[in-house]
Amino acid sequence: MTPRYKLDPIDLKILAELQRNGRITNVELAELVNLSPSPCLMRVKKLQKAGYIIGYSALIDIASLGDTLTVFTEFTLKNHRQIDFARFQDALENVPACVECHLVSGGYDYLAKFVTSSISTYQSTIEALLDRNIGIDKYFSFVVIKTPFVKTQLPLTDLFSDRI
Repeated sequence: MTPRYKLDPIDLKILAELQRNGRITNVELAELVNLSPSPCLMRVKKLQKAGYIIGYSALIDIASLGDTLTVFTEFTLKNHRQIDFARFQDALENVPACVECHLVSGGYDYLAKFVTSSISTYQSTIEALLDRNIGIDKYFSFVVIKTPFVKTQLPLTDLFSDRI
């Protein structure tokens, strides 16, 4: 994304705090970033309008809901034209169990993350993709045994403080 305006350290602090707690009140946020509430709210609205903030969501403890299976899958496509990439991406985006998809460099083309209820459900999902003839040459599956941690917040100040 091309920034519509240059971020400053306060904008980064606002984004970092909203990552930590998207339900924070404007008054609490303003206090944490050393602004009065009105300018803070104006900045948040500006960040939203510029596309820096694309939404808010709840983090769900999926394990408390029941057993699931997480599988990372490497896909290699038969052909490497733009139309082939677009067809594959469109197909995967419409699979509810596919929660992430990354075009990568290296020995394969895509790395995707699937979350399903079981190994048989995952295999049915893959078989359905293969049946759709969307250009998959080969795939490799990596079943997650345990997830020691998942970070939901990016280290914004570490990543971008030298660029503002």
